Amino acid sequence: MNSASSALIILNGKGANHPDIRSAITQLRERGHKILVRVTWEHGDAKRYVEEGYKLNIDTIVAGGGDGTVNEVAAAIAALQLNHHPLPTLGILPLGTANDFATACQIPADLHNALELAINGTAVAIDLAMVNHQHIFINMATGGFGTKITTETPAALKAAFGGFSYLLHGISQVDSLKADTCTITSDGFHWSGEALVIGIGNGKQAGGGHPICPEAKINDGQLQLSIMMTADSLQSFLSSLFSGKDNENIVFSNMPALEITAPHEMILNLDGEPLKGNKFSIEVMPCAIKCRLPPDCPLLI
Repeated sequence: MNSASSALIILNGKGANHPDIRSAITQLRERGHKILVRVTWEHGDAKRYVEEGYKLNIDTIVAGGGDGTVNEVAAAIAALQLNHHPLPTLGILPLGTANDFATACQIPADLHNALELAINGTAVAIDLAMVNHQHIFINMATGGFGTKITTETPAALKAAFGGFSYLLHGISQVDSLKADTCTITSDGFHWSGEALVIGIGNGKQAGGGHPICPEAKINDGQLQLSIMMTADSLQSFLSSLFSGKDNENIVFSNMPALEITAPHEMILNLDGEPLKGNKFSIEVMPCAIKCRLPPDCPLLI
């Protein structure tokens, strides 16, 4: 295949039958683009398809799904760095519930426009982040009550209300608010205490649109750390968590790497994938892959 005009689209099985996707792919094929389509059934499929695309010298691999699918495809592309050939470029087709990363990047919601950008847009080098030298995320790692909301929101609620479902589920769970006791350290930074929400952002938003790390950029070689400490009141907490209002109980800092330790087991949500442990080493991977993004993408410096 000619790598200059070829793409492999990896569709999450939940959204594979969308008629607009078929229409968009047909139009691009009629214009001469060579497009392969693969549909995922279970975890690990995306990695196999990325490896297939790499062997076929595919130029662009498009992640068609939500934040979890985008993360899985991005991580699989980054894993190809063990080889010596140029890596395929990541494209994004937002098909998930919240699409936090795609939304923050201002990737079009219209599937025709999104696929056009994913295949023909300008490729920009972006950062990824790695946890414990093994697990990768492209958007954000979250801990605390925010993680409980995003990992436990029922699928039926997400299907009915989209990103707003996280807010609804969060309100329904307010009686179970529980802070994580932990210590977070980096060069020149030390924090220890109880955190209701922890965000380590490569991207800026999570949980259905909340800007947990509002100043994060995806090509600055830095991660933004956001710690929401125990709020003065439940009303104050919810206001900050879901509306982005300033709150004196929130700590922000930027750093290329950090470590979280806790006296108990914690859960970090890596773009939808839970990771359990009591120690997490997190570092940025500068310019790890290329991604096709809008020219005015607000997550670029």
